Amino acid sequence: MADASIRCVPSATRRSEQSRRAALDAALALVTELPYPRITVDAIAARAGVSKATIYRWWSAKGALVVEALAQQSADRPEEHLVLPDTGDLEADLAGVLRAIVDEMADPSYDALMRALSIESLQDPALRDQVREQIFGVQLEYVERRFAAARAAGQLRDDVGTLEAFELFVAPVFHRWQGATGPLTHAYADGVAARAVRALRPG
Repeated sequence: MADASIRCVPSATRRSEQSRRAALDAALALVTELPYPRITVDAIAARAGVSKATIYRWWSAKGALVVEALAQQSADRPEEHLVLPDTGDLEADLAGVLRAIVDEMADPSYDALMRALSIESLQDPALRDQVREQIFGVQLEYVERRFAAARAAGQLRDDVGTLEAFELFVAPVFHRWQGATGPLTHAYADGVAARAVRALRPG
């Protein structure tokens, strides 16, 4: 009996991980099919083939599950899709990143999801912490690599931290997106990148 009990442990662990992954996959599928407010924990559980209690065993609310699903989707991509480009031209590389962000924001489903999660995270400090740790914190690690190369090449000041420098690039774009203060275009992204690089250039 003792041996049988020991053999059951890995199997139970695998089932638990399979259920967890099924829930993450279900959440990702539903955010592409439904407006965020219409997605429920019940719907995620049904799509995943798990109980609602299983969902709440791992996540406190729908938002926490969706954010982890988005983070897992990013982590599953090959690293070359996450690393910032490094052509040696910091302005061109960051302009390309900002153009990609602008393109994402032009997608109505992405726009709606990000706005809903933004509102929810503003009201839920725990969710805000999760977004910062699981999504933004990971992104910042790749930004740090690119900025370290830029500093070594004499393209970026040493007295400005990575977060502060990166905010000069992304904050104007997100402010314009959030407030609809003007058109979000590739030309605007290029202009933001050019102004930020001038501000961060040594000397």
